[in-house]
Amino acid sequence: MKDKRILIVASLSSSLINFRGDFIDSLVKNGFKVYAAAPNHPDGIRAKLEALGAVPLEFNLNRTGLNPIKDLKSISELKSLIKENNIDLVFPYTVKPVIYSSIAANQCNVPVISLITGLGFAFTGLTLKARILQRLNETLYKLSIRKNKIIIFQNNDDYQLFLDRKIISKNNKMALVSGSGVNLNQYQTRINTNTSDVISFLLVARLIKEKGIALYLEAAEKLKEKYPKAEFHVIGKPDESPSAIKLEDLNALNEKGIIIYHGRQLNVPEHLYKRDVFVLPTYYREGIPRSILEALSVGLPIITTDTPGCKETILKDKNGILIKSMDLDALVDAMEYFLVNKSKIEEMGINSRKYAEERFDVTIINSDLIKLINETLS
Repeated sequence: MKDKRILIVASLSSSLINFRGDFIDSLVKNGFKVYAAAPNHPDGIRAKLEALGAVPLEFNLNRTGLNPIKDLKSISELKSLIKENNIDLVFPYTVKPVIYSSIAANQCNVPVISLITGLGFAFTGLTLKARILQRLNETLYKLSIRKNKIIIFQNNDDYQLFLDRKIISKNNKMALVSGSGVNLNQYQTRINTNTSDVISFLLVARLIKEKGIALYLEAAEKLKEKYPKAEFHVIGKPDESPSAIKLEDLNALNEKGIIIYHGRQLNVPEHLYKRDVFVLPTYYREGIPRSILEALSVGLPIITTDTPGCKETILKDKNGILIKSMDLDALVDAMEYFLVNKSKIEEMGINSRKYAEERFDVTIINSDLIKLINETLS
C-alpha cells in the first residue's frame, strides 16, 4: 500500500520549521509522505524541510488584505498542488491557508483537517476595523470549513465562539489540542542561580499594541522608579502594522535605562534562561502562545491575561498570575508581586516546567494529531 500523502499548508514558510517541524518529522516517521506548502520557501527553509523528509511546495498568497483576483489565484494554485501530487489529506493552519485550502480541497473531494491556531486581531472586536474583519472572516470560514472532516481548536473559547457565531454547528466534528507543543528536549530546565537582589522580567512578542507591549512599557516605567534595580527586557521587532510600537520609542526607553531592548533575536531560549519572570499582557486572540510555551518549558513563572489561549497556560496560584486584559494596574501589581516575593520565582518556575511536561509536550500533541489523521483516512 502506498504511503498516504499529507499536504500541510502554511502562510509563512519559516513556521513550517519553527512550529510544525516536529509534527512533520513525526508524520514521516509514521509512514506518511509529507508535502509542505507555503509562499516563497527560502533556500535555508527548503533545505530543512527536505532534511525532515518533506517535499517543499510553493503557492502565491497575499498574506494581508483582500484581493479577490489574487485570492482566487491562491485557491486555483492549491487545487493544482492537490491534484498534481495526488494528495490524500490536506492539513492547513492559520486563517488564509485554512480558508483557501479548505475550499480547494473540498472542490477536489479531498478530506481536510483544519487547525484554528487563534483568531488574531480580527476577533478582538476592539475597533471598527476589527469588527468589519470579523464579519468578513466569519463569512469566509462558513463558506470554507463546514465540510471539513475535523476542525481542531487550541482552546475551547474559540470553539464556543465558532458555535455562537454559527460558523460551524455541533454536527461538525471538532477536537482540541494544547497549542503547537514544545520539544522539551530542546529546552533545559532553568536552574535558579540568581543570588542577587536584581529581578528581571522578559517580554517576547510581535511588538504590536495588541500583544501588550505598550502596557509592559508603561509598567516598566512605573516600577523602575520604585525598584531601580529591576530589569525589564524586550525581544522583538516592530513591523508594518498600524499598531506597531515605534522603534524610536523603544530606543529612547532603552537609553534612559527603563528597559533593555534586544531587538529581534534568534536565540530566545538563551535569554529565557537568564531571566526570572516571563510577561505577555496580550489582548490578541491567541491560540496558545508559543512564546509562553517556551517560557514554561525552561521553568519561568508567567504573567499573562485571562483571555482565550493564554489562560490555559496558568494553573492558579501554581505557576503564574492571570490578569485582566488592558489593565495597567493589574499588570504592575502582578510584576511587583515577584519583586517582593522572590522565593515564589523558583517555586512557580518548577511548576511551570512540570505543567509543560504534563500538557504541552510536543510528543503528546503530535500523537493526538496523527491519531486524528489516521481515523480520518481509515
